[in-house]
Amino acid sequence: MNAIIERLWYRPAPPPGWLRPLSALYGAVSSRVARNARQAAVQLPVPVIVVGNITVGGTGKTPFVLWLVERLRAQGWRPGVISRGYGGCAPEYPLRVTAATDPAWAGDEPALIARRLGLPVAVAPDRVAAARLLIEAGEVNILVTDDGLQHYRLARDLEICVVDGSRGLGNGALLPGGPLREPPARLREVDLVVVNGGGWQPPGQAALDMRLCTTEAIQLGGSERRPLAAFAGAKVHAVAGIGNPQRFFASLRGAGLEVIPHPFPDHHRYKAIDLTFDGPQPVLMTEKDAVKCGDLALPHHWVVPAQAQIAAQGAALVQQLLDRLPPASD
Repeated sequence: MNAIIERLWYRPAPPPGWLRPLSALYGAVSSRVARNARQAAVQLPVPVIVVGNITVGGTGKTPFVLWLVERLRAQGWRPGVISRGYGGCAPEYPLRVTAATDPAWAGDEPALIARRLGLPVAVAPDRVAAARLLIEAGEVNILVTDDGLQHYRLARDLEICVVDGSRGLGNGALLPGGPLREPPARLREVDLVVVNGGGWQPPGQAALDMRLCTTEAIQLGGSERRPLAAFAGAKVHAVAGIGNPQRFFASLRGAGLEVIPHPFPDHHRYKAIDLTFDGPQPVLMTEKDAVKCGDLALPHHWVVPAQAQIAAQGAALVQQLLDRLPPASD
């Protein structure tokens, strides 16, 4: 069903006529909700940077958040990350996320961020509550939200929208006729558009190009590391439960691997059977999938982390935005 819907959304044709009234209704309701939330937005005592998207599904937000947070750290900021924690269900909110937190509670991306960087992370359906948890602990002086562009109750100092360059905005229609949460014109309101993977560009608007680089594989549940090139020419099973699994498969093929693809729905909860295949071939997966598969690890399971690569010109553009941020209140 997901594949059918995506083909409908991302084909170069308008949605069926019977879906257009539903898209119009969605747009009217969401616009009113957003307008009311903006009027009551909560201003926090630290700068807030929202990294989000206007489409359903993954676009590469989390790799950009990781890159941005490391840049903030290098400049002396004490960043924290907040998120809805989509795909997780905690016994109570807000939830402080650590490297030991179960992704079933925290969600995939917050668990990944906490494990990769070891910085303060909190999740809650109400991002304001998550933010206050970190601020009141005295651990942060700037916050980055992984997703939340449409969470208007939280006032923000910068808005960054990430778009999947291979898919763009699809047919340009709002849900359910297309993949858009907000109209394309929303891109003109954000401070920066980041295009992941090149290809699509916002009409009449400058954008930052980002590439995801995969160069090594790490044994799941172990410490062995191998260059991805070590698998070149070999047949591998590739597992991806992300917004655009084909991007992961293409990156492996680009490294010379012969890929047997196994796409799963975004935020898929894995069972042992999902990682069990005939033959001795290695099983490679994304880092987002790996945070949920630790208990399923076998010696031939490997994690392939993705690193955001941004050219010097793009990094300078981001720096211009950071230079505009207000100082954090004591």
